[in-house]
Amino acid sequence: MYVETPCVVLDMEKVHRNLQRMADICQRNHCGLRPHTKTHKIPELAKLQIEYGAAGITVAKLSEAEVMADHGITDIFMAYPLIGESRIRRAIALSRRIRLICAADCLESAEAISRLCRAEGAVLELRLEVDTGMHRTGIPYETALQEALRIAALPGVRLQGLFTFRGMMYDGETCLDRRKCGHQEGSLMAALAEEIRKEGIPIQDVSVGSTPTAEFCAEVPGVTEVRPGTYIFQDMMQVNTSACESTLEDVAATVWTQVVSCCKPDVIVVDSGCKSLSTDAAPGKFPYSLRGYGTVAGYPELSLSRLSEEHGMLDLERPCPSIHVGDILRIIPNHICPTVNLYDRVYLLRDHELYGSYEVAARGRNY
Repeated sequence: MYVETPCVVLDMEKVHRNLQRMADICQRNHCGLRPHTKTHKIPELAKLQIEYGAAGITVAKLSEAEVMADHGITDIFMAYPLIGESRIRRAIALSRRIRLICAADCLESAEAISRLCRAEGAVLELRLEVDTGMHRTGIPYETALQEALRIAALPGVRLQGLFTFRGMMYDGETCLDRRKCGHQEGSLMAALAEEIRKEGIPIQDVSVGSTPTAEFCAEVPGVTEVRPGTYIFQDMMQVNTSACESTLEDVAATVWTQVVSCCKPDVIVVDSGCKSLSTDAAPGKFPYSLRGYGTVAGYPELSLSRLSEEHGMLDLERPCPSIHVGDILRIIPNHICPTVNLYDRVYLLRDHELYGSYEVAARGRNY
């Protein structure tokens, strides 16, 4: 099978191994798994995650949920505030087809959802997003109890859970100790859920965790589910934090790129630039200790240090006479999630042979 470069190639043996590892972690801890499909945006892979024990999936945007529902996924959590009349109406319509859990982080947004649900004779399941240190969306932890009580009193919605995204944070600081980060995140949210239950609100789900912390969040009593995303593929950020004990051998997704120029002694140019590789994870970014904009598999002496739109410049620490114009190199992205979103299709590899492809069906569904 022939492919044009640049392209994303998935080693499906590694995909299955990564899925099994996370499934085992969750099963061992009697914790639910609801993977975040923004990493791949591919319904076939979402279904594969469900085959490996996921109770449902997580998405970021409503349009992603609509794509996944159109392909047969019936239990979806949208971990992003549901804002705006048109979106709320779309969410109500989708909730009549599948189980859809929505998110709010304040009374104001929940009231807007409540008004439209009452007008349309619907009830939407809601989770309250809590800020435990990331400082983006999420009600401040200190005020979450009172906000939960106000939201739970609204007609047309059912406050069924809490969720947070904390990342690699411990006591408000970035930290590389995944166990400490995961245990603290899970404990904070489990304790908050108990406070709310004491006020008579039957909080069902406590949803936490990302790829680096999911393993340890799942160990905390009271945590009902974790939401890792990158674990299915892994990338250099996860390798450098040893997420799920990951190594370069666990990375399932690489960008295949072709050498287009090596006429200078200190640089090799490939056909992958910033339109082919995500640049949001910059070199040297703490805590990931990233080197360049990706790692060239099998060539530690090369550094992908510069990108323009269609060119990637590999700086050489020493001469590399084995690489020639036309050669195919494999780049491990620093951050795979936005990288996949740059492509219409990904290609599948098994036993070192390309054999098929998947459409990135939810690509660009950011609304």
